Amino acid sequence: MNILIIGSGGREHAITWKVSQSEKVKNIFVIPGNPGIEKENKVQVFDIQDPSIQDYINFAQENNIDLTIVGPEAPLVDGIVDEFEKNGLLIFGPTKNAAQLEGSKNFCKEILNSGGVLTAEHQSFTDSISAVNYIKQHSLPIVIKADGLAAGKGVFILDNKEEASKLVNDLFTGNVDGVNCSIIVIEDFLKGEEASFICLVSNDSVIPLASSKDHKKLNNGDRGPNTGGMGAYSPTKLIDDSIADKVIKDIIKPTLNELKKRGINYSGFLYAGLMIDENKNPFVLEYNCRLGDPEAQAILMRLESDIIDMLLATINNKLDDLNIEWSKFSACTVVLASQGYPGKYEKNKKIDGLEHEISGTKVFHAGTKSKNEDIFTNGGRVLGVTALGVNLQVAQAKAYDRANQVHWEGKIKRHDIGDKEIKNKFIFS
Repeated sequence: MNILIIGSGGREHAITWKVSQSEKVKNIFVIPGNPGIEKENKVQVFDIQDPSIQDYINFAQENNIDLTIVGPEAPLVDGIVDEFEKNGLLIFGPTKNAAQLEGSKNFCKEILNSGGVLTAEHQSFTDSISAVNYIKQHSLPIVIKADGLAAGKGVFILDNKEEASKLVNDLFTGNVDGVNCSIIVIEDFLKGEEASFICLVSNDSVIPLASSKDHKKLNNGDRGPNTGGMGAYSPTKLIDDSIADKVIKDIIKPTLNELKKRGINYSGFLYAGLMIDENKNPFVLEYNCRLGDPEAQAILMRLESDIIDMLLATINNKLDDLNIEWSKFSACTVVLASQGYPGKYEKNKKIDGLEHEISGTKVFHAGTKSKNEDIFTNGGRVLGVTALGVNLQVAQAKAYDRANQVHWEGKIKRHDIGDKEIKNKFIFS
């Protein structure tokens, strides 16, 4: 098979790495890719800048692509799946209408409410005056979400009403870096433990992937601003079998049913960001319509089955016949980021130490570029250092050992990825 993978981040590097291990795959083309992706087996990278959906279609037709895999959310929300299918091309991912679960937080809340799915109490606003008046009457802390895509940076938790009101005005006037929206959602703050529940969905069939936990906040102890994710690990005891069953029964299935009522069939990865309260009740914080990043790195590190079989089973509506094998080992991913992230950060810092190797580790590239055989920073999140270990403590130690071998001016990271799990400090432990 000839495979086309769309994207350039750590998630896409992990997907490419796993796809390259399939005996069914002959050639892998990646647009636009990154220097780490380019070094994987069977891979050719095409650094096409700002390609349109038609550009992707033309490439797939000209290169006899048998299957296209979409990594990031933006092309899905823009309707790339719909256009590929119109042209008779096989592609993995949800349609434009289905991807609105991630593309519009307002639409997501409508689906959750209609389906009776547990989520935070909330209200949507299209103007700052109404939103500010609502904030004045609301208890703190308060959660404010930009409606559209914001690369994981469109959610704000505030415990000051003046700051919340200013943020609302800034969101509506386009003064928040990387966020542009005409609708905001304001919701109650939920207490509990966050976890990621990612599954394969094909119409009515649902198969969960290995459990995982992301670390959204920039700083140790879950402090600081939200990011795209500073690290992850898999599995997590936050999602045991009983909670997984509850999530499928009370969250995923009702969501799919509500989409069906609107004539929308879902196919692809579906990622429910969960808050699990002290009584172990899962609430939906948000939906994503693709693999999480950095969860993908940790999850795919543990995957022993052929990922191509998984994707084709989803597309062909044969998930009920699929059995996925996972390593009994744990995986831990530590994100190395540029100083200033998730705000303004400098690029073009030379990265040293990538040549080192530790058995059972993998460095996934996210925001990098190459020049004269050297690798430089080219993004906020630069690398995702991932390790397998007989347990999480071992995986964590190996990941940090490898992460500490990598250097550039301004490198930042959290130092506590997986600590709560290792130290058994969850609220219901």
